[in-house]
Parts: sequence; structure tokens; C-alpha cells
Amino acid sequence: MTATTTRTAPQPSLDSVPAHVAVIMDGNGRWATARGLERSAGHAEGVKTVRRITEAASQLGICYLTLYTFSTENWNRPQDEVDALMHLIVVAIERETPDLIKNNVRLRMIGDIGRMPSEARRRLGQCIADTSHCTGLTLVLALSYSARWDITRAARLLAEDAAAGRIDPSAIDDAAVAGRLSTSFMPDPDLLIRTGGDHRISNYLLWELAYTELYITPVYWPDFSQADFEAAISDFRTRQRRFGLTGGQIEDLSKSNQQ
Repeated sequence: MTATTTRTAPQPSLDSVPAHVAVIMDGNGRWATARGLERSAGHAEGVKTVRRITEAASQLGICYLTLYTFSTENWNRPQDEVDALMHLIVVAIERETPDLIKNNVRLRMIGDIGRMPSEARRRLGQCIADTSHCTGLTLVLALSYSARWDITRAARLLAEDAAAGRIDPSAIDDAAVAGRLSTSFMPDPDLLIRTGGDHRISNYLLWELAYTELYITPVYWPDFSQADFEAAISDFRTRQRRFGLTGGQIEDLSKSNQQ
């Protein structure tokens, strides 16, 4: 995926609703195991959560919702689980595409898509094309995704540009790196939600999460409700995002914006 836009440096935000929410959807397997079910049952139940959280995000006016759907590390899982996940992802997205269009939701993907089976790439590509005219919420699936892969790829692109004389190495800055990430078409996340209780980033959006607010919940993803999502948004609204400034500076900015 080639870069299309360049992000600017983060600025203190006074908005009460996050423009971009990223989610690590964790706990599907543990949810199933706790109920004596196959892990695939947890993944299937998690698809229902994707639908209700996408609807909730759209209703709240969130612009981007990025879901950690399948990491590059997930390729190391047992082959039968990998095959079941790939099938479930494709079938679920195809089934939901008509509703995405109805609700004006645009679908996009980020990640090392070339590692995915060609049939899965083709079918998901069709869903993306079918929703490309939508102008509401952008639902971004991180598939075969690794933040280290993305940053390494950006470095390689910069090196190729420098070697070809298209860019001066001394001119490489944060914006140049960000502009070559697969996420360059959207703003950095304002809020990261991780379900399942683990307190780690798991190689997800490492560059983009530099100033992101974190919200960790022990609730497994299949049980994560609209009320849970709204609670995360409410918690975000209570936080003062300073981006290296002092609280007093943020208050002064708020006053000047109100005048």
C-alpha cells in the first residue's frame, strides 16, 4: 500500500469524542475455553461484537475505527486455527458489506496483505471496492499486520527514495516516516481500547500510538458491549491530553479557543 497523505505533528485536542479509536480485540479464545468450547467459537462470537461496536462508533460520530484483526504473529498459530480465522474473516466481511454500505461505512485494510491467501485477498478487495464511495465511519482492518513490519517497510521506502535521489536524507523527519506507513491515510489514534485484561501493545501501531490514551478492560472481546464501549469513550472524555505541554497551557488554549 503506498502512502497518500502526510500527517502533521500531534496538537492538543479539545474535542470530547475521539476521531480515531483503535482496538485490540483480545480474549476470544479464553472466552470459548471458559465455556468448554472450541477456540473457533470464540472468534465467531467476536464477529458479533465487531458489528455492534462498529454501529456504536458510527452513531457516536467517530471517524476511524481500526481493529487488530490478525497479526503477523498469528500466522504461527496451529494451521487449522489460521485457516478457520481466514475463512471467518472473509465470510463475515462479505456478509456485513451490504449493511456497511447502508450505514455509509467505508472499509479499508492495513498490513502485509501479500501474505494472505490470494482468494481471501480478492474477496476482501471486492468488499473494499464496494464500500469505497461511503463517506461516514472508516472501518480499518489490521490484517497480517505488524507495526515493526510497517516501520521497517517505511524505512526501506525512504532508503529507496534516497538512493534514487528523490529525497535528501537530511530532510527525513517524522512526517516523512509517517507518510510512508500503511496508516498514512488517517490520523493517529486518540484512544486505544484493549479487551481481555493484558497490559501490552502487542506490536500494534507502535509509531501511531505515541500520544494515544490507553483504556484496558478485563472484559473478553465477545462480551464487550455497546455500554462497555461507551464507558471507554466517557473515560476518554475525562482525560486532559497535554502532548508535552503543562495543564496550565492546555487550559489557556481552551480559554483562547472559547473567545
